[in-house]
Order: sequence, then structure tokens, then C-alpha cells
Amino acid sequence: MSLDTIWVYAEAAEGEVSSTTLELLTKARELADTVACVYAGDADDIAETVGAYGAETVYGVDIDDALAGVPVAAAIAEAVEAGDGPDAVLLGTTYDGRDVASRLSVKLDKTVISNCVDLEVADDALVCTAAIFGGATDIKTKFASEGPYIAIVRPKSFAAEAADGDEADTEDLDIPDLGAAAGAKVTDRFVEESDGPKLDEAAVVVAGGRGLGESEKFTMVVDLAKALGGAAGASRAIVDAGWVPYSQQVGQTGKVVKPDVYIACGISGATQHLVGMKGSKNIIAINKDPEAPIFGIADLGVIGDVHKVMPLLLEALANR
Repeated sequence: MSLDTIWVYAEAAEGEVSSTTLELLTKARELADTVACVYAGDADDIAETVGAYGAETVYGVDIDDALAGVPVAAAIAEAVEAGDGPDAVLLGTTYDGRDVASRLSVKLDKTVISNCVDLEVADDALVCTAAIFGGATDIKTKFASEGPYIAIVRPKSFAAEAADGDEADTEDLDIPDLGAAAGAKVTDRFVEESDGPKLDEAAVVVAGGRGLGESEKFTMVVDLAKALGGAAGASRAIVDAGWVPYSQQVGQTGKVVKPDVYIACGISGATQHLVGMKGSKNIIAINKDPEAPIFGIADLGVIGDVHKVMPLLLEALANR
């Protein structure tokens, strides 16, 4: 059983399609006969990449310097009202994804199910599995009304797999009069500099928590991540304390990561943090508290002081 058509809200930065978009396209191929993308920009820029992951068409929305959510939601709603819209719209849990979804929900008077970690089709309707209670429990929710169904999906919920498809066709979506909603303009963008892999795409993630004791000790996390060719992450506690920027936070309200190796240094393992990394293939925990919850999901646990263990790890790597 499948839906006829699913549209995926596609996002890209500096010409590179986001991993979340490719994950959603992979899942959409399982759920619908036809898969397409909606993109805030020139559709030709991403047609080849998304086509390889199963998108047959990319619908471009010329947003100029507007916030993406306003024109994109209006354009999708216009297509739906004209009878040319999809059965479902899938969006990633990103700033723009949530903005588009909320505005589209209002325009179409349709329910949004957020925080989804899985999707399926039953009785010609979309069924979403979402995490609740800080990720401790998953529940399934079925849309009771008619489509289009709007679902916001957490990153790393699915593995991105190419379909060896041809370059997608491109079309432009009409944008209706936006009125006062179009008043906000993007005047500048700041791209954080990084000399390593992105946190949510790294094969190795080394994350530090409050057990490091002080902000200066986070350099050990950064050094270990660099030595392993990975990315440095952090628990919410030290982000809230101002040690590191929010962009490095791993957890329910931060980034979701699924690396091959996740090394938790001085992180006790609060549920909020576990939601963001428990899908990692191999989890290594370093903590001096043998009762720390992180050991409950760790594949390898080192009971010890991070201030003694981490320097030894760095020394061993340097001597290899």
C-alpha cells in the first residue's frame, strides 16, 4: 500500500544538498509511487543530486531575499488548492523545515505531526512514529483527516540510499500575493567556519560533558576528535553553561548523530542526550561514575577520570 505522490522539502547549503533531504527522499520512495522535491531557489541547482535519490521533479520557488518559509508554504498551498499538490509533504527538523510546515498547516488547515522517527502507510493514510517523553517511548499516530499530510522528520531517522535515478525534471511553482508576510528580508548570512567534518555527518564523534570540569578542558575533546578525523560535540549542560556554541550540541534539542563511533567523555547520559546519539554504531563512554546511565547503552565503558584517560588516549594516538 502506498500514496500516489509525496513532496519533500529539499534544503541545500553552498550547492550541497543536505543529508536530511536525501534521507527523506529515500524513505519517500518506499511510501509513494511518485516523489518530487520543493526547493527554495533555482531547481536546476539540485536536480541532478535529488534525481539520483528518486525525485522525478524539482519544483523551484523563487524566494529572492525573503525568509524561505513564507513563499515556499504559500506556493505549496497554492498548488494544493489548484488540485496539483501531493498526498503528503515531508520536511526535516530544521529551522526552515519547521517554518514551512507551520505556515503550510495554517494555510491548509491541516495537522502537522512533528518529531517523527519513522513513517508508513496504512489504509491509504500516513502513519508517523514519533518519540515522546524525551525519547523514552515511541508512539504511532495516524492522520485522521484527508491529505495532504504534513510530517516533520528528525535527521538520521533513515539511511540515505541512492536510487540511480536520472536528473530530475524542473518546474517553477507560482507564488501568490504574500502581503505583509513578505516584509521580513534576509540581509546577511553567517556560515560557521569548520576545518573538519560536519557534526551530524562525521563518522567519528567525540563529545564532552560537565564531567570535564571547566571550559578549558574541552580542548581535549577537540584534540581527540581531530586525531580521529572526527567532529567534536557537547552535552546540553556545557552548551547552556556557555562553554561551546549551540551548533555543537548533541541531543533532543540539538543535533541527532549516528556515527560509526561515538565517544562520550564526562557525560552522565541524561535521556535528552541519549536521544541524540543512541543510534551510533559503536558507543564508548568515559566516566568516573560506574552508575552513570551512559554505561547502559555503551558498547565499551571506561570507568575513570577523563582528565587522566583522555591524555593517555591522545598520547597513544600520537605515537601510532
